[in-house]
Amino acid sequence: MNKVEVFDPALCCPTGVCGPSVDPELTRMAAAVFALDKKGYEIKRYNLGSEPAAFADNNEVNKVLQDKGPDALPVTLLNGAIIKEGKYPSNDELAEWFGIKAEELAEKKSKVSKKLDLI
Repeated sequence: MNKVEVFDPALCCPTGVCGPSVDPELTRMAAAVFALDKKGYEIKRYNLGSEPAAFADNNEVNKVLQDKGPDALPVTLLNGAIIKEGKYPSNDELAEWFGIKAEELAEKKSKVSKKLDLI
């Protein structure tokens, strides 16, 4: 089974919903990682702001940071080898690496409509 590791830039949270504006790419990535993890696939994200040791301990990622700086983040590793820099992997790429359909990673929209009755 493949192992994917994503080394994020310094973030206040991995979902992108904690700042003044929502980053849809972070939200998509968080949903995809959650879906893959829930299915038992080996995928892990590291945040430079809260987990700097993971960056220092990984020689490949450390070299990218030394050579290109934090603007090269995010960095994605597939089975220990860098496969992508500067952008998050797409759902299609993640699906290919794990042998599943990309639709399995899409955020599920609630079909329940909620209506508030204000009195």
